[in-house]
Amino acid sequence: MRSVQMSQLAAHPKPSLAVDLAILTVADGTLKAVLVPRGDGAVVGGDRAMPGGFVHLGESPEQAVRRVLHDKTGLDGVHFEQLATYGAPDRDPRGHVVSIVYLAVVPAGRLLPLIAGKPGLSLAGIAVDWPGETGGPATALDDEGAALPLAFDHAAILGDVVKRLRGKLDYTPIGFAFLPRLFTLRQAQEVHEAILGRRLAKPAFRRKLADRHPIAATGKFEAPGAFRPAELYELKPASE
Repeated sequence: MRSVQMSQLAAHPKPSLAVDLAILTVADGTLKAVLVPRGDGAVVGGDRAMPGGFVHLGESPEQAVRRVLHDKTGLDGVHFEQLATYGAPDRDPRGHVVSIVYLAVVPAGRLLPLIAGKPGLSLAGIAVDWPGETGGPATALDDEGAALPLAFDHAAILGDVVKRLRGKLDYTPIGFAFLPRLFTLRQAQEVHEAILGRRLAKPAFRRKLADRHPIAATGKFEAPGAFRPAELYELKPASE
């Protein structure tokens, strides 16, 4: 019986299964994503792409995500969540590849040193020209503000990432994943502005943040720098 079932499977050509990772941070007031170089840019439509890889036989998609995170960025123990599955037959010129895309958020203080130590990895600014949760493709920008051609359908995927982040920002704690454990209200506002793509009024933002999330002052202050030292806050567990 098993041999019959195996022969039935073999008789049906199958698409390849891959995972792609939108690894995000906010640095210098800008939403940024990790990109890897593509040596086959002329074939796949761009010389930059989100990190990703094929799911190995006997491996779950989540195991593949952890492997890709470790092998391509050196990141371990990072929280990630599934964004969506992309399976258009023509999304990859090399063949029919179905990709499960995952979203991972890493504070800049942790991510930037890893990027600096990994030749080929880069951080690109992510910009969209649509307001709110309208949706549409995103543009990846280099440090000079020039557009980077993205492979496959990754411009559309990163647009979906921005839309998802904007939709979750007010009602989930995802914005705090961009921040260190202790943060200033200024840093929290910078994260929200980077994701929303617009400036926010400070008093209204702080009231809204305190109303919707269990943040608490720690009595500690940031180190002196360009700004007057501000008090540090932390996100409390929802049950407290």
